[in-house]
Amino acid sequence: MSLLKTFTRLLFSTLILFTATYSLSYADGGFPTRPGRLLIAPSVSYFFANSQWDSTGVKKSFPNNGRFSSVGVTLYAEYGISRKFAAVASLPFVYNMYSQDNTATATSSGLTDLETGIRYYLANIDFIYYFSIQGTAITPLYSNNQSLGYGQEGAELKLAFSGTGHLGGLSTYFNAADGVRQYFGTNGPIQNRYNGTFGISLDQDYENQISATLSGIYSQSNDKRFSVIPETNKDYSFLQASIGFGHSFTRETSLFLSGGRFLTGRNTGVGTSVSLAFIYRLDYR
Repeated sequence: MSLLKTFTRLLFSTLILFTATYSLSYADGGFPTRPGRLLIAPSVSYFFANSQWDSTGVKKSFPNNGRFSSVGVTLYAEYGISRKFAAVASLPFVYNMYSQDNTATATSSGLTDLETGIRYYLANIDFIYYFSIQGTAITPLYSNNQSLGYGQEGAELKLAFSGTGHLGGLSTYFNAADGVRQYFGTNGPIQNRYNGTFGISLDQDYENQISATLSGIYSQSNDKRFSVIPETNKDYSFLQASIGFGHSFTRETSLFLSGGRFLTGRNTGVGTSVSLAFIYRLDYR
């Protein structure tokens, strides 16, 4: 199998798409996207929490046996403009639900924040290790709905490093990314969003892969209020561990299943998440 095909499979396997506010999109490694190639990845995710870490990191249950859950549907797209540039976009929709004993269930739903960006591939080392930088604009697609997000525009600058290797007779890969994001507006938070993924291909044809990911967000703001809805918290942090399994049906289509759990946090829910993503590739050149 050519090096290009290998990188394509590795990129497919790292397209783990959670709802962006309480998880991370890991489709941001340094691996280049071939010019004229369009990657389309619809995904669905489920998030649940019935307890929280307070502002000091102490874990406790939600009041009155409270339970928060959210279903997210996200459409991610990536297009290779040239050998150095790629365009990326992410469009999420969420349905949130919070309930307590003997209390009516509160729900909210709608499109959240559209993310559009340009990725530039800085360099590579022997076509094994790749470096990239990405600028992203955040645009809210809602108004007067504080349960869907901050309602503020924002921007992010992200660096990523990716590479391949071997472990015994198996092929391996890794992605690492760190981004600084700023929301503009009253008490708009500044955030550090980071993740690292290590994966192993289980066969010579790269059809089946498993991966492990550590990711998190550290967000700072003068607004210290807590909400069970992760989209509305501004001053918080968490560290999440995830495992995933990917299967490539053909060179054009892949499926990825992932599950994650928050390990530590501050001013956030103790979340558990599951995500299923379908990846499709089209070549126009």
